Formats: sequence, structure tokens, C-alpha cells
Amino acid sequence: MLTESSQTHMITFLQGTLVEALPTQVAIDVNGVGYEVTIPLSSYEKLPPPGNKVRLLTHLAVREDAHVLYGFVTTAERDLFRLLINSVSGIGPKTALNILSGMTPAAFRGAVANGDVKALSRINGVGKKTAERIVVELKDRFGAAATWELASAQHGLTPEEQKINDAVLALLALGFKIGQAQDAVRAAYAVLGPSAALEELVRTALKTSGK
Repeated sequence: MLTESSQTHMITFLQGTLVEALPTQVAIDVNGVGYEVTIPLSSYEKLPPPGNKVRLLTHLAVREDAHVLYGFVTTAERDLFRLLINSVSGIGPKTALNILSGMTPAAFRGAVANGDVKALSRINGVGKKTAERIVVELKDRFGAAATWELASAQHGLTPEEQKINDAVLALLALGFKIGQAQDAVRAAYAVLGPSAALEELVRTALKTSGK
């Protein structure tokens, strides 16, 4: 028998016509079949007007009494949703959606990395104890990369600055410290110039750093 915690990823996305859109729920017509999908506010704000084509990444939760589809416009939103419900004790889909509705994935990762319980506890449905549990159970998964990502997100970046930022994040994910990553990317950028692709920038930074 399937329990409430049983989950499956059989439906990975829906693509069709947006029939109706509410802040917490949408209806999508996929080849004549209407799907009701629960969404966070962050995804609602990115939707096109009803009548237009839309593509939502999905997560299907199977319970004894229902199959519930959750939808997300971006991969980052779905990844964070799954991380919360699978890795933090006491957090279910409703609280995970509240978190996504109250904070961007980048801001969330930064708050966890910095141990900012106060910011997390301001989210609707997340009290101090839940915020503390989130920090304890997820902090090791984030760290320097999240802090750097949040700092970069707080001001607008040009396309070139975004490319440099993404290269720094890639090096942080490989174990570099922030200062080392910045120096390596700057050195690679100085050699390759602004036309370099992100992958080329990362590869050159790794070579010049000696790692």
C-alpha cells in the first residue's frame, strides 16, 4: 500500500495550454486532458497569461487518498522543493511551497549558509524551531557557493559579469575557496577575453590554478 511519504517522479513535466492560473494552482490542457497542478507563488509570477502555451516541471506525490501534482517554472524551484521534503524532518509539501513563495532559491541557500534563522522564520508557516532545523540539516549542503551566489544576486549583472560569476560558482563547487576562485577566473578571463564560453573559462581557470 502506498503511504503519504511514497513519492514518484513518473511525470517529469507538463506542456500544454494554460487554462486557468491562481497564485497557488493552475489548470493545464495537455492534448485535451486537464491537469490540476499546485504551484508556489514564485512560479505563478513567471506564468504567461491564460490561453498561452506553458511548460511546468512537475513532482508527483502519491498518497493513500490522492495523487498530487506540484509544478515549477524553473529547475531550481523543483530541486529546492524536493530537497526540503526529502531532507528536512517535519517539512512537507505545504511548508516547502511556503518557503518557495517567500524566498528565492538563491536567497534561501544564502540564508542557510549564513545561519540566518531570523530571515527563514519570517516565511509564512516557518517558525523559529523549523528555521533552526532547516539550518542544522541543510547547512553542510550549501556553504561558500551559496553565500557568493546570494551576494551576486543582490545587484544586477551584465552578461559578462554573469558569465564570470557562473565560472566562480563552478570552481566553488569543485572545492575552491572564494578568493582562489575569483583569482583563477580573473586570470583565465584576462587570457581568453570576453568572447570565451563559460566552459572554456572554467577549464582555463582550472589549468592556471594548478588544480
